[in-house]
Amino acid sequence: MNEKFTQYRGKLAQYWNSMGRNQKIWLGATLGILLLSVILLTTFFSRTQYEVAFQDLDSTDSAAVMNYLDTNKIAYKLDDAGKTISVPSANAAKVKVEAGSQGLVQNGSIGFEAFNDGGSMFGSTDREFDVKYRNALNGEIQRLLNNMQGVQKSSVLVNLPEKSVFVSTEEKEQASASIMMDFKPGYRPSQKEVDGYYNLVKTAVPNLSIDNITISSPEGELLASTALGGSNGGSALALETHYQIQHKYEADLKRNIQQFLGRMVGMDNLVVNVQSSINFDKKKSDQQLVEPLPDNSNNGIIISEQTDNKSTTGAGAAGGVAGTGETDVPGYQATEGSGAGTSEENSRTTNYEVNRINNQIESGPYVIKDLSISVGVDKTRLDDETKAGMNEFLVSLVRSQLVESGQDVNDDLLITKKVAILGQTFADGSSSSSATGLSTGWLVGIGLAALAIIGGLVYVVLRRRKQAAMEQEDDMVVPGKVEYPTIDLDAVNNESQVRKQLETLAKRKPEEFVNLLRTWLVDE
Repeated sequence: MNEKFTQYRGKLAQYWNSMGRNQKIWLGATLGILLLSVILLTTFFSRTQYEVAFQDLDSTDSAAVMNYLDTNKIAYKLDDAGKTISVPSANAAKVKVEAGSQGLVQNGSIGFEAFNDGGSMFGSTDREFDVKYRNALNGEIQRLLNNMQGVQKSSVLVNLPEKSVFVSTEEKEQASASIMMDFKPGYRPSQKEVDGYYNLVKTAVPNLSIDNITISSPEGELLASTALGGSNGGSALALETHYQIQHKYEADLKRNIQQFLGRMVGMDNLVVNVQSSINFDKKKSDQQLVEPLPDNSNNGIIISEQTDNKSTTGAGAAGGVAGTGETDVPGYQATEGSGAGTSEENSRTTNYEVNRINNQIESGPYVIKDLSISVGVDKTRLDDETKAGMNEFLVSLVRSQLVESGQDVNDDLLITKKVAILGQTFADGSSSSSATGLSTGWLVGIGLAALAIIGGLVYVVLRRRKQAAMEQEDDMVVPGKVEYPTIDLDAVNNESQVRKQLETLAKRKPEEFVNLLRTWLVDE
């Protein structure tokens, strides 16, 4: 074994000595690069990939999870002052399931499972039971709230009144709840979600009314809507609904403008801004109209008609001296009768029916009161013809949207003021993207380029080695045809002169010296 090792080492040393200086440098550089690449690739592919398994933990939950991981000898990393725990990606799913089944993560709350723990063999007092029940109720409500969308953590404090048989219903103290909620950064709960929080707490605590629930956040108090009996009217919900409708209308209008004008100047050379004002009022009105029948001389339909004719015929009037009789009126001059008299009376009553119209008009909301559109275009793409076409399109669009606004849409000056087309030089966003660092694609590309360079170097070295080996074989096949330098040993007097000549030849012409030694060895 030692002899083979010695032979291999001798051959390796002989091969190394037979190489030139440049070949040695190339071979050393290639081996160094290969070794470094193997080390880097081995480190990259063998390192453990960690995945976040638990976030936003308090100290109690972090300690419970760490104890579980240490017991099962699972590696982990702590981040964010112990609030975040990462485990190897291969074990992440298993750890989450087992931690959830064992109830390790409780967000600092104690639920009704506390009653499953063994207590005193003699039981607990009423006071101890009330305290434990109240803590468990707080913990259960806290868990329910923490599972809601956007909620980061919450704190719940429920106040339950003491039971007494001597207190009437009117004098009985009511339950109350105080809740503090923290939301994830950038999340804002809607009014429907806030009402959901109130409903959840109301149904979880017996004899609890909406008025006795207080929910707050770091930004302020969250109020329930009047639909739940809270002090916050429907204004908040209506305002949010109106905002969503207006935002959607502006977004749709903006997208349509971009799709139409983007084909003219390109999507990257176009910026659109839409501002609108929408009337959300809803009105109802009743109209009671009376109209004559058409084509009837403004008359109606005769529904009833009555005609009365009366004629009277009587004898002459009585005469005499004024005031002379017993029944006469004093001072009244009576006339003498002139014979028989006749009187006639005619009357006609006609009832007409006209058109009676009852209109119930309900004007819907969502009427566009005002609209303005501003378009920014790269000035290199904006000429007079393009600008005129874009202006014509936008003016017609604004006019069609403001038909029911009550404004004079035929006023060209008014409509033109609501449309603006600006030619500007757009900022180049390449500098911001380059400052973000190398992406994964760039790293992969650099790695492939490095491997290609290493492969090229290995190919060059192997090719040179092959050429050197072929030249060496040619030299050994026909050694008799090559003329090597000779030394006249007969003319030399002593060995010192021979050694001196050999050393001089080795220093001046090392290759010829080696060939000379090979020739002597072949002759022997």
